[in-house]
Amino acid sequence: MEKGTSLAWIIIGNRLFIWNYLSRTASMKCVVLEIPLNVLENRDINSTDRNCWLLCVVNWESTSRRTKKVAKHCNSAGVVLCNQNTRTIIYWPEVYSEGRTAPVTSFASSEELEVTSSHENGKATPNKQRQRIRCGNNSTGWSSLNSLLASALPGSQHSCVALACCSNGELWQFHCSPTGIHRKKIYEDKLTLPSQGSDGGQILWSKGYPRSLIWRFSHVSTEGSNREFFLLTDHEIQCFSIDMKLDIRVSKLWSHEIIGTDGDAGIRKDLAGQKQIWPLDLQVDDHGKVITILVATFCKDRVSGSSYTQYSLLTMQYKSGVSMEPAHERILEKKAPIQVIIPKARVEDEDFLFSMRLRIGGKPSGSAIILSGDGTATVAHCYRNSTHLYQFDLPYDAGKVLDASVLLSSDDGEEGPWVVLTEKAGIWAIPEKAVVLGGVEPPERSLSRKGSSNERSAQEETRNLTFLGNIAPRRASSEARDAGERQMGAFTGFVRRTGPDEESETLLSHLFHDFLSSGQVDGSLEKLKSSGAFERDGETSVFARMSKSIVDTLAKHWTTTRGAEILAMAVVSTQLMDKQQKHKAFLQFLALSKCHEELCSRQRYSLQIILEHGEKLAGMIQLRELQNVIGEKRSTGVGSSHPSAERQMPGALWDLIQLVGERARRNTVLLMDRDNAEVFYSKVSDLEEVFYCLDRHLDYVISIEQPLWIQIQRACELSNACATIVREAMHYRNENNLWYPPPEGLTPWYCQPVVRNGMWSIASFMLQLLNETSGVELSAKSDLYTQLEVLTEVLLETYAGAVTAKVERGEEHKGLLDEFWSRRDTLLDSLYQQVQDFVDGRHQVNTFPCSRWHHCPAADYVHILKPVLFAGSK
Repeated sequence: MEKGTSLAWIIIGNRLFIWNYLSRTASMKCVVLEIPLNVLENRDINSTDRNCWLLCVVNWESTSRRTKKVAKHCNSAGVVLCNQNTRTIIYWPEVYSEGRTAPVTSFASSEELEVTSSHENGKATPNKQRQRIRCGNNSTGWSSLNSLLASALPGSQHSCVALACCSNGELWQFHCSPTGIHRKKIYEDKLTLPSQGSDGGQILWSKGYPRSLIWRFSHVSTEGSNREFFLLTDHEIQCFSIDMKLDIRVSKLWSHEIIGTDGDAGIRKDLAGQKQIWPLDLQVDDHGKVITILVATFCKDRVSGSSYTQYSLLTMQYKSGVSMEPAHERILEKKAPIQVIIPKARVEDEDFLFSMRLRIGGKPSGSAIILSGDGTATVAHCYRNSTHLYQFDLPYDAGKVLDASVLLSSDDGEEGPWVVLTEKAGIWAIPEKAVVLGGVEPPERSLSRKGSSNERSAQEETRNLTFLGNIAPRRASSEARDAGERQMGAFTGFVRRTGPDEESETLLSHLFHDFLSSGQVDGSLEKLKSSGAFERDGETSVFARMSKSIVDTLAKHWTTTRGAEILAMAVVSTQLMDKQQKHKAFLQFLALSKCHEELCSRQRYSLQIILEHGEKLAGMIQLRELQNVIGEKRSTGVGSSHPSAERQMPGALWDLIQLVGERARRNTVLLMDRDNAEVFYSKVSDLEEVFYCLDRHLDYVISIEQPLWIQIQRACELSNACATIVREAMHYRNENNLWYPPPEGLTPWYCQPVVRNGMWSIASFMLQLLNETSGVELSAKSDLYTQLEVLTEVLLETYAGAVTAKVERGEEHKGLLDEFWSRRDTLLDSLYQQVQDFVDGRHQVNTFPCSRWHHCPAADYVHILKPVLFAGSK
């Protein structure tokens, strides 16, 4: 997203789409540019990888005076597109002209991409911030470009200069014109030390640096011949000046060390517990005076021995009255103490850290937004003398956040709210009130089991987690920009709980806790009625939210640096059992207070959600017990033909738990410093995520490159887990059927598409394995067949529930029936074929894979596979 021009861009396949996201739909002027095929074929570029392209828009109409007209259209612009890995440059001199000509391209020479190896005869430097690496220390064989700038050249027709910094310390210049592109290396940030015992020397630079390039002033006249820009290295900020006359000269003005021994000048290094510091990105304010740097620090707790990463913002400003001529004089000073965003976060690899980007300037005033490579966007702002975080989220899957910018305000040039570009849902604005009211304090807690003194209660954390879901970003209205001040209401409006909702929730919590201590419910129903507690149905009901807070309570003492420890800790099972007891007490409170009757008649959906929380909790407890059994078998080698190999790799269920926990941790700010397994066992209400991950990421849990016997074992493990969860939920429903509301038209959670698709994904994979079992031990084939039979029965029962609910609601259900019939026939045909093979004598009785069918009459097979519930194609 280009803040100055309000242009957004995205690459799909070999096409580049550029549009003004503030314009009316009719006048959006979406430009579609074709990336030349010779570019894709010549360097074998994977054009679907959005992270391998850098783009700059050159506005030929830019002026030095900042305009107050927000919706000003960019009617003349050039585009510089650069591939980070191959350094290929593509230049469109004018993208808005009707007779647009073919772009100009420039490929890097073999000398430019040549990998040079440095001699390593001497010792490494003691400075831990500098590491000796070889040029192009990545998978492509050369160093990638990290940042790109471009500026129009004054006095020339459609000519510009582009600058790019490289991971090997190089700074490159590209002179782009309609007739060609001239490329030139203009600077190299490296340190040469004499080698011991040789005449040569060591070339040292920091891996991945420099990281960022940015103009000091974003709004500059095209008539001006000089511009300044900043370069962020591993330990300092460097300032350069570029003279954009005919010869285009670049000169270094000054450098300021931000990571060194002087804490007053920036960040002091080599402190106790501090292991490494990474400056990740920098931004400059519109006046060119204040510089903000995103910094990550790797630390180790000397007491507990646990490691963590701390994220901070360092703010520097120009000193007043200081001349920039003397290079030895400090130009910058700290504007404020370092602002810690997240005190203790989990340790990430360097690639993840380098994927983070910083944006500043949006509302609330002084806030910053941090973008990470996994597609999350978090707004950090100072609220009541403490840092608060707000993570952008939508109630449905919007894909990754690709970039963020600021909506320019019409009020005296002030900045507007944040806007983000999402992968699947377009442009969205984040209202200022959503950031203020939905922000939470960053998790500040020890990574040891003991917790920390400033740790908040689990109830408060859960309350904040629930509150985050009630403030929604707003879609950026393209037609609201021209309405002036009136449009601000569209961006500052938000959906959240009203005062009566909060009062009702507080009252319900108070009455329930009184019941836990005294067993009395006197007048509870009348009080809740008068507070409006029965006005909302579904997930927004105060009763459903109270139930969710019970089952999703975050444990205070699970956190550990070793995830495997969590599964060995009795506190996990204890916490789940405590939740189950408290949830049962909540149901008793509803019954004794007569709230249950009221919910049955007025809020059937809310009551079903409450009871489904009990189902999921029961399923989670059984899943925990299954994990214990699997762990014991793997540790002892009982029942395994490959005990040593199994002990060397984690189980499939463990990998699935890690995957589900990682998704939840990345999507919630308060869970950033928690372990994946801890998050998984805490977020009980999101148990559907198990099936979602099986549907979307089964290849992550079971790799086709693994030996066949491992694939069979892991598939059986996952199939058993799915069947265990669903069957336990069904058992809970049967045991507590008197608690449930009338079921007509209500679809159980385990009959939802996400659950059915997850089970079908593992079932279809097991069918493939069943056809590839030649040479596999008979015991493994028997296990595979037995698990598939069980999973088939469970899957078809969930389809029965889904179809029944649709019929009762009077909805169209032919599509669902067709899907059911197709999957049913596929599964039963395969199972029947195994019986047919046995009947035809292709297998001996003592080798048939399913022992329960050794003496089974063929007619009884229908009884074994009885869930053929509807007349269908067969």
